Amino acid sequence: MGAIFLRLWSNDAVTHLTNPDGVDVVVIGGGVVGCAVAEALSRRSLSVFLLESERGLGLRGSSRNSGVVHSGLYYPPASLKAGSCVDGNQRLYAWCEQAGVAFRKTGKLVLARTVEELPHLQRLFDNAQASGAPGLSLVDGAAIARLEPQVHGLCALHCEQSGIVDAVGFTRSLASAAASRGAHVVVGARVLGAAPVGGDHLLDTTLGPLRAARIVNAGGFGAPAIAGFFGVHHWRHWACRGDYFRLRSSAAYRRLVYPVKVPGDPGLGIHLTLGLDGSARLGPDARYVDDADDVTPAEHLRSTFAAAASRLLGPVAAEDLIYDGCGVRSKLAGPGAADVDFVLHEEPAGVIHLVGIESPGLTASLSLAADVSQRV
Repeated sequence: MGAIFLRLWSNDAVTHLTNPDGVDVVVIGGGVVGCAVAEALSRRSLSVFLLESERGLGLRGSSRNSGVVHSGLYYPPASLKAGSCVDGNQRLYAWCEQAGVAFRKTGKLVLARTVEELPHLQRLFDNAQASGAPGLSLVDGAAIARLEPQVHGLCALHCEQSGIVDAVGFTRSLASAAASRGAHVVVGARVLGAAPVGGDHLLDTTLGPLRAARIVNAGGFGAPAIAGFFGVHHWRHWACRGDYFRLRSSAAYRRLVYPVKVPGDPGLGIHLTLGLDGSARLGPDARYVDDADDVTPAEHLRSTFAAAASRLLGPVAAEDLIYDGCGVRSKLAGPGAADVDFVLHEEPAGVIHLVGIESPGLTASLSLAADVSQRV
């Protein structure tokens, strides 16, 4: 192999990347899914490069989410979302135990607060059971009060396997494991184009050319554009922003608390999530936006969040909330359209695309990576 000059995620800077002899696999995208794929591939006798366009790993969607480990409640039973979430939930907890990544299996309550919401909750329970989600039960108002004394509802879906994880720590632990087995993790390497060459693929990057026999496109919001470099133009990502507000007092909440999902809502409704530090925050909401890079604080949403919190938890005043950032989902379904499944697609031969990997992508990452590894 020719001279290689790398910017590893942990240390050295690099100005140029050359590799005339080629490598086995290049993974494009250093979010949680790309790092999981690189880790899975590093277990095999393959030369692996992970390229991330940002100056660090997991700086976009992987670090701008609620860090929730999902159980697999919301997705059609035969879908890739459902299967990879249920399988990934178990894989993620096992990985974090082994790698020393901080997590907590908190459990979750999905509340029906009115009689009108009860049928929606029953349908959610039935769907989750059909998907194979473990540790589920329907509990009444008295049980809700025992589980979460400050929360009230007529009925709730209790999900024992839901939890929270240090999403950035998880992402970086995967990259570290891949690097320890010889994978090259390169940040600041944006892919600008691609061309076929002798049965391989030649990538044009900001650090120079890189030739590979196989490509995995895990480019997050940019995955459809990366697919276009290989002549594949099937997909468009819509930017769906979600903001967060932190409660000044976390009180004594011990579990995640969600409303029943409203049909047609692009998100799950503003809900209560917990931090590993004991903090509590509300969000995200879900709003389609034109600019995926605009993360300007949305302080104007304070009253909206306070009203949503009051419906879910009881009285919450606007002054009880502190703005706590935002993230942008990469959705394949545009405004008004029904949610669609994750895409895991090979085209042309030797190029695998992971597209539309929004929530529950964090939970599903290790399961998706195992699937990709089998296909490479």
